[in-house]
Amino acid sequence: MTVPPTVQWNSDTCTVDLIDQRLLPATCHVVTIDTLHGLCEAIQTLAVRGAPALEIAGAAGMALAAYNDAEPNDAYEMIVSTRPTAVNLEVGARRALEVWQREGRAAVSDVALSVFDEDASRNRAIATRGAAILRTIAEELGGSLNVITHCNAGRLACGDVGTALGIIEEAWRGGVVDEVFVNETRPLMQGARLTAWELEQEEIPHAIIPDSAAAFILESEGAGAAVVGADRIAANGDVANKIGTFNLAIVARYFEIPFIVAAPESTIDMRTPEGADIPIEMRDERELLDSEGWPEGQGHALNPAFDITPSELVTHTVTETRTISQGHPPGRKG
Repeated sequence: MTVPPTVQWNSDTCTVDLIDQRLLPATCHVVTIDTLHGLCEAIQTLAVRGAPALEIAGAAGMALAAYNDAEPNDAYEMIVSTRPTAVNLEVGARRALEVWQREGRAAVSDVALSVFDEDASRNRAIATRGAAILRTIAEELGGSLNVITHCNAGRLACGDVGTALGIIEEAWRGGVVDEVFVNETRPLMQGARLTAWELEQEEIPHAIIPDSAAAFILESEGAGAAVVGADRIAANGDVANKIGTFNLAIVARYFEIPFIVAAPESTIDMRTPEGADIPIEMRDERELLDSEGWPEGQGHALNPAFDITPSELVTHTVTETRTISQGHPPGRKG
């Protein structure tokens, strides 16, 4: 099937159109949002998610606010407060705010359209650059390889082919990748629901695995690389990404498997010195308790949405313009 854009500003109707990712994989349904409150609710409830997609949503939200004659600073604060960890949301909203303040509300629509187009172009550049790294790893290992990923950093998280998943898909088309191991990504299962769905659409061989099975799978099945996305990268290279990424990075280091982070340059936040300075979103404990069947009022959970992977565990950080490498061994598990 042809997958529609994940999120985009519709300048004809002055609405934000987005795939409601809460309904996947059962239904790929596009919803039309015509109020800023509705968009912020969609962001908070993960109808739209993924750092690059949130950058688009941030700019589109400001365009929606401009069309509805909202106060620009209030609209900006409302948008960026919805999810504190992913810096791209703020980047998109701030860019639109600055244009609004400088050129007037009519100019904001063009910004929202530009942010979408630019992200699509960045996705393709990241995919090409990252696939070349996987090809080099495969050549050093003497053949094609399996890869493992976590959460969703594909088309559903971006404006086009995705970051981490874009790399994997490009490498698969080039004959470099055999199979993809997809961490389920508890408790909201973005890997099992979203990444696996995207791979299914492309007919790429894959297997959903429990998050806790990553070490066993890498030991028993072998993989040449781990490839993930990022929600914010600190100035020192520490990476904030979906909870469980840090676990996978530790496992990858144990098996001497390259750990590759893919993200646009806008995800690198030079105002944040290190990972400890990145705010971590704590989500409602009911997301976890409800999935386990705990009755209301019983049970207690900690539900962080993200964790921090120290830069020393990252082998390559791939953006649309550069690859930052730390020179770790290419890996011994083919």
